[in-house]
Amino acid sequence: MNDLFVRDVMTLNPVSVSLETAATRVRSILRDEDFRCVPVVAGEKLRGIITRGDVLNITATKSNLEARGIMERPKLILTPEMEAMKAAADLVRAGEIQAPVVESTESMKLVGIVSTIDFISGFLEKGYEPVKSPVMEIMTPEPVTCQHSDPVSAVWDKMDESGFSGLPVMKNGKLIGIITRKDLIRYGHARIHRESGDVRSVAVEKIMKTPPIAITPDTPSEKAAFLMLERDIGRIPVVEKPVFIKSDPSMVKEADLLGIVSREDVLKAYIK
Repeated sequence: MNDLFVRDVMTLNPVSVSLETAATRVRSILRDEDFRCVPVVAGEKLRGIITRGDVLNITATKSNLEARGIMERPKLILTPEMEAMKAAADLVRAGEIQAPVVESTESMKLVGIVSTIDFISGFLEKGYEPVKSPVMEIMTPEPVTCQHSDPVSAVWDKMDESGFSGLPVMKNGKLIGIITRKDLIRYGHARIHRESGDVRSVAVEKIMKTPPIAITPDTPSEKAAFLMLERDIGRIPVVEKPVFIKSDPSMVKEADLLGIVSREDVLKAYIK
């Protein structure tokens, strides 16, 4: 499996921001462009990275914060000539979902960005088979969840505390939807709540995705990978006793939740 390299799967010339870019502008880029992170550069040189989680901490619409004030040091920096399988393993070990790609560690010139889904897409295209399958072998059991009636403020607090960027939504013990950090940023509640100090907010059921896409424990890991690519989703609940939607058999009206599979879990399934 040494016929696939970072250069083959990375996104070239990614959107980046300067050190002086307003944090509110960075937040808009992440929301409007549907990015999970954005690199920070000085000229062409990589200086840091800003994630969706970082922008949730911005407290005012007209904040005077700049990108340099909220950026993080990248935990992993890749180069184009690295073997994709090794780079994917490094990404998993670093606990990251994306990594910037530089021309060389000497120049630090930003040339691309690569994510878990880029690696998964490349592995599928090359016909690589997962080492671990079905999804019962890779899922996270008893995932962190929220209730349909929970206020959005409580949900983004739970995401912040747990480190998960998407949570299954439950009602009467059944899975009925899913809510993601992307949904919260689009809704703008993180900003609204922190600015107003008002703990009241709309219930999760008003902005969650429903019906959710779900799979059963015996689903092949490769099928989960295809679904993530096809539907552009970052996680899939693993369920039993599903009530499927007739018009789309990958969606469920309700089901008993067993676990959840993330892109990171699927990527791990390919790594020996």
